[in-house]
Amino acid sequence: VQLQASGGGLVQAGGSLRLSCAASGSIRSINSMGWYRQAPGKQREWVAVITRGGSTNSAGSVKARFTIPRDDAKNTAYLQMISLKPEDTAVYYCNADILMVGARVYREYWGLGTLVTVSS
Repeated sequence: VQLQASGGGLVQAGGSLRLSCAASGSIRSINSMGWYRQAPGKQREWVAVITRGGSTNSAGSVKARFTIPRDDAKNTAYLQMISLKPEDTAVYYCNADILMVGARVYREYWGLGTLVTVSS
């Protein structure tokens, strides 16, 4: 199983970006999918999550600006970001709880990060 995060880039403050997190491989089912970020010199922090049932939650600092839709047909979750601020600059990572074909338990997988840079 692989998780591929993409969509990062350079954007001006106030702008928007959409990140994608695509899972591939012998996947039977995906439970929750989420996003984390790590700013330079800081610890990784949780950003948002979406469950298999579509319930979402997000950190207070992004709640009014970021949404996390999901397309189960594509095994993909997104992070739709608007009104970006310089403090949103970070490497964004996605993770997912995945049940592989032939497995009995879900395992957590992480993708490589994608860099988001917000200029002031």
